[in-house]
Amino acid sequence: MGKIADKYLKIDPWKIIEQGFEPRHGRVSESIFSLANEYMGVRDYFDEGYSGDKLIGSYFNGVFEEAKIPPATHYKGMVSRACFMANTVDWLHTRISIDGQTLDIAKSSIKDFSRCLDMKKGILTRQFIWNVSPEKSIKLAFERFLSMTDHVLGCQRVIFEPLNFSTKINIKTGLDFSIIHESCGKNLWSCPKKGIQDSFLGILGKTLTSGHKLFSACRFDISSKAEMKLIEEEKFIGMDILIDLKQGQKSAFDKMVTNHAEKNPNISIDDVWSKGMEIAKNYNAITYDAEYQKQVEYWANTWSNSDIIIDGDLENQQGIRYCIFQMHQTYHGQDPSLNIGAKGLTGEAYNGNAFWDTETYCLPFYIFNNPKAARNLLEYRYKTLPKAMQRAKELDCDGAFYPIATLDGSETCGLWQHASLQLQASTGVVYGIWHYDKLLNDKDFLYDRGIEILIQVSRMLATRGQWAQKTGKFGFFAVMGPDEFQMMVNNNCYTNFMGRKTFEFTLAAIDEMKTNAPAKLSAISEKLSLKSHELENWKQMAEKMYIPLDNQTGIYEQHDGFFNLPHIDIDSIPVEDFPLYHSWSYDRIYRNDMIKQPDVLMFMFLYNQEFPLKTKKVNYDYYEPRCIHESSLSPSIHSILAAELGEKKQAYEFFNFSTRLDLDNYNRNTAEGLHLTSIAAAWMNIVYGFAGMRSDGGILSFNPSLPQQWDGFSFKLVYHNSVLNVDINNRTVEFKIPVGDCRTIRVYDKEYKIDEKGIKINILQ
Repeated sequence: MGKIADKYLKIDPWKIIEQGFEPRHGRVSESIFSLANEYMGVRDYFDEGYSGDKLIGSYFNGVFEEAKIPPATHYKGMVSRACFMANTVDWLHTRISIDGQTLDIAKSSIKDFSRCLDMKKGILTRQFIWNVSPEKSIKLAFERFLSMTDHVLGCQRVIFEPLNFSTKINIKTGLDFSIIHESCGKNLWSCPKKGIQDSFLGILGKTLTSGHKLFSACRFDISSKAEMKLIEEEKFIGMDILIDLKQGQKSAFDKMVTNHAEKNPNISIDDVWSKGMEIAKNYNAITYDAEYQKQVEYWANTWSNSDIIIDGDLENQQGIRYCIFQMHQTYHGQDPSLNIGAKGLTGEAYNGNAFWDTETYCLPFYIFNNPKAARNLLEYRYKTLPKAMQRAKELDCDGAFYPIATLDGSETCGLWQHASLQLQASTGVVYGIWHYDKLLNDKDFLYDRGIEILIQVSRMLATRGQWAQKTGKFGFFAVMGPDEFQMMVNNNCYTNFMGRKTFEFTLAAIDEMKTNAPAKLSAISEKLSLKSHELENWKQMAEKMYIPLDNQTGIYEQHDGFFNLPHIDIDSIPVEDFPLYHSWSYDRIYRNDMIKQPDVLMFMFLYNQEFPLKTKKVNYDYYEPRCIHESSLSPSIHSILAAELGEKKQAYEFFNFSTRLDLDNYNRNTAEGLHLTSIAAAWMNIVYGFAGMRSDGGILSFNPSLPQQWDGFSFKLVYHNSVLNVDINNRTVEFKIPVGDCRTIRVYDKEYKIDEKGIKINILQ
């Protein structure tokens, strides 16, 4: 793939460790050591400030600012409003001085720097020795975590230990709304209210345009004698604290912070303040140590059901645990009004937007690890259905057109060719409902909410698609498929295939409800004015959907005319040209058969069991050499299919990139934030790739093949309310399930009933 690892972190099965500070790795580490709890996230910028290159990043899921695109620059259907996740309050703000010197790692004399993210506990620590002068040295240790059980709560601890002197240390700490949103180069907040109430400092910020509000409060616990003085500035409130330190003794400073975000601009400042203070007072009696222990217990329970153990590959053991850790802390179903941004809550790239990969890449992880979170991801799509319907109207369609990029359910992608031509967000939502229903059989969701989405997306597809003049076939014209290197194409194979599947699933769900939930079907039909002729039209469109296929070779044509495009040898492209968007003129990218990411191969993964192995092989052999993997989503899908086809070497090469994409900064852009949806793909790479699991058929199936580099691996899946244990080594694959349960699975094309006794099967190499 021509991408090289930038390795500087220590290898450890449960920890991410950086020893020694190199400024050139500064922003990359800020991303890698990011913390989140779905509600909020924070990059690992230095609490004490840093005059070097940095991105102070503190984000809240769904809190955004917006900007208008001038009407003169767009036609009907083009987006007129841009949204971006706002950089918010620096609640970790802490400045430390001794003898008139202010600590700044860029300028101060320090040694023995290290930082560690303990994934087993969910705790981030950093420590070093500050040589204040040749005669005076002090050890400082910083700890922080975002509570996974109380999502409004952030906890900070700083420990001071003078090694060879006693002194007074000055700490200026508080809540700072003055930080700059880097991507637009300005601060986004006004602070209409701040002050002290009971033992809490409080400040309320309001975005300048969207009217989102964020209330932040804090209180302090200090283990040593201290003098405190209030500090107030335009966008800051805090305390100037003077603490007596004794040589050889540790003193701890704790800051307990609660944050309350209000995204409804109609809620008044006073009401948000009152609610925020009420929340803060609920945590008046908590201690850092007690919350620390709750955090440890949460992660112990999470790992007991989600861990993947790799025997014989320590680097990828660390890598996959990092991926699992980031998936859980970024989203775990706490709030159905939230989604998963492509960068999570770790940076400003992609503006915090969620894309079509939520349902196609992220949802399988949650289906098999946290079913509640899986449902809430789909609940988000139901809650935002009205905005998808409004978007369909803007594009001259009926029904619902889901956005390709969104923060609040509305389309926020300013590139018309993506926002108007890509249908895969809509068909991806339907696929997610189909996959969720197949595996979890949650008929309450399907009959009460899912069916409404299915009908409205089918309506959109029926009006967005058209009948061809010569062939009489139905298809989609002037579209862009998952391979974003081709636009305004006709009959993109992925789009047509997924459109057909959407019609078929919608009709099947309606037929199912006729038998199982006739009253609910009658109610939804009346609500949506669903007519029988619509169903007949969808049936005809599905049956006559044009799927481009060369019957002689068995190769699906990515779109009309793709086979006739000029060929380019992707290995001949100089590595300096990547990423191509930065090096090639925009139109040059579209003038050949080079592929950005899987398109035909993507639907062969999603509906894997519908294609014979021979068909998958000829299509893989044709499209893989044309793919440059300009998207980080690409390698894992190729690895999964390569493993299925027996291409073990290639499967492992693609996999090795996916688990350590950010830890080793393969794409040289980890500084911008983590690749969260690619992290989900890394989990799929092991479970769907090397374990050969397939979840799109009538029964959960496995075809394991152990990489030569491993001695074995094991994992757990939540399956039909049971925990399925899978253990694979170079001789056997073993399946077990808890006492009292029994489930049927398929292994190497043979069905087995699994109970607590388990089964052990010889592995097919």
